Amino acid sequence: MKRRTFTLLSLLLAFALSFSSCTKKQVTNEKVLNLAVSSKVKGLDPIYSNDLYSSSEVARVYEGLLEYHYLKRPYTLKPNLAAAMPEVSKDGLTYTFKILKGVMFQDDKAFPNGKGRELTAEDFVYSIKRLADPKLQGLGWWLLDGKIAGLDAWRKSNAAKDKVDYSEKVEGLQALDRYTLQFKLAKAFPQFLYSLAMPFTYATAKEVVDHYGAEFLNHPVGTGPFVLPEFNQSLKIVYTKNPTFRKKLYPSDASEEFKAIGMLEDAGKPLPLVDKIIVNIIVESQPRWLNFNKGKIDYMTIPKDNFDAAIPSGKNLSGDLKEKGISLLISPSLDVTYTAFNHDLDLFKGNTKLRQAMSLAYNVDKSNELFYNNQALPAQSAVPPGIAGHIVGYQNPYRGHGKAEELALAKKLLLEAGYPGGKGLPEITYDCPSSTVSRQIGEYFKKQMAQIGIKIKVMTNPWPELQKKITKRQVMLYGIAWGADYPDAENFLQLLFGPNKAPGANGSGYNNPEMNRLFTVAALLQDTPERTALYEKMTRIAAEEVPWVFGVHRQSFVLSHGWLKNYVATDFEAGQATYLNVNTKKKTELSEKL
Repeated sequence: MKRRTFTLLSLLLAFALSFSSCTKKQVTNEKVLNLAVSSKVKGLDPIYSNDLYSSSEVARVYEGLLEYHYLKRPYTLKPNLAAAMPEVSKDGLTYTFKILKGVMFQDDKAFPNGKGRELTAEDFVYSIKRLADPKLQGLGWWLLDGKIAGLDAWRKSNAAKDKVDYSEKVEGLQALDRYTLQFKLAKAFPQFLYSLAMPFTYATAKEVVDHYGAEFLNHPVGTGPFVLPEFNQSLKIVYTKNPTFRKKLYPSDASEEFKAIGMLEDAGKPLPLVDKIIVNIIVESQPRWLNFNKGKIDYMTIPKDNFDAAIPSGKNLSGDLKEKGISLLISPSLDVTYTAFNHDLDLFKGNTKLRQAMSLAYNVDKSNELFYNNQALPAQSAVPPGIAGHIVGYQNPYRGHGKAEELALAKKLLLEAGYPGGKGLPEITYDCPSSTVSRQIGEYFKKQMAQIGIKIKVMTNPWPELQKKITKRQVMLYGIAWGADYPDAENFLQLLFGPNKAPGANGSGYNNPEMNRLFTVAALLQDTPERTALYEKMTRIAAEEVPWVFGVHRQSFVLSHGWLKNYVATDFEAGQATYLNVNTKKKTELSEKL
């Protein structure tokens, strides 16, 4: 779900300078969280929130049945709009939830007299049917495809109709009464509960969808902690606290690691803790860095070009940043970067040796140095460290490190693929996001392939346009990254599961019968040594088949100002802003040092 970029210029720079030009610091008692994102957001409809940017924005307004406990590690699910964790049948196929009473949709003119109504179990039935709606082509359908009894049949039967019939009953998706929701699975799905914490399955109101029609994605109305009366593609998105938000409290329990660093100081306080969120859309890293240093952004990942200055030793924060009250948090990320082949094309689909040759020609170590400050872990396959399925110590035989013998083998494989020295190959387009770093990564890839005679043309795209091109199969190669939707290797391996091809999560269209068979078996198993063994077998197949040129598993280096409270590293950022706080007094003091 969460596709990410690897990290207009004159326009953005002008914006950044105007944004940060004031030398007079203006600080008020209003608690405002100032954030920055590196991409425009394609809209705030939950069923299309298949990337980090849109899912984070969706989760400010909308909510789901479950969420991750903010201060527990390993990651632990807890009730959100559900009153409690579900009652599960002995066979593991039926999940029955009680819905919280008294939860109100935000006030909006779509409701009678402009007053939001109470959330009911039927809202989840409707919302999940929207995800399955064949006319809407929700980008998260892969998540529930084949999982809920009768839902696929409902989707298929409505595909040929002029209008989708939402009143038609689905066996596995029912509101038993106003506050009772029941799911019946078509087969075992051990990751099912994770799906109910993802923005794809968040609750929407039918009245709002009907009222705004095609413009619904620009008029988000949920039950969440913040409101956004209208969304538009400007350079700033401003959310305010939802005045009708239910009573929800900051956690009073936490893992020991979070207790030790004072993350329970706000325990028991009503959420959200800030009055307003300002999200600044700043595509380029240097304007973001400039604004952070001016105190106009509360936290951010360190840009690669500023890494050595910020962290001279590679581990410790520089003295001047410490003096300004800035802190550093380093954490591994459950993600993988990669360059994907379009397996719909005959050029790549049946030519494993061509793919292997290209992978061997790509020096991942130099890439790590150039773009990740040598702080990432070169990926040997799709599954990152920290979850079952990652094979510690495994070395991909087609992973390039810039050695002469690797280039020689790459040229030999290219010859065996039918393209000696690259002769006979068309110019191959490489699509990537339009940020500076992504463009640099593309140019590096082009240079690496030139070593063995392969010609690459780099094509840059705004993030929403790149996603459209991938979905419509209008790419040859593309550079991208995937962050975990949930802490399970299945979420990474499903990117290589044939039936998940675009518009599903398998954007490359890779389709290997043995991989598909193993994935289908593993997907039915609980977390056992048997399932881990299948995950590891798939990991090796992916490494040797080279459906992608694997990049790295990244580490996160985040700087935050001293006035920001409760920030913790998480791979699941949806809803994080609800727990963050701003110490306005400390902000006044520290702002004088910037």
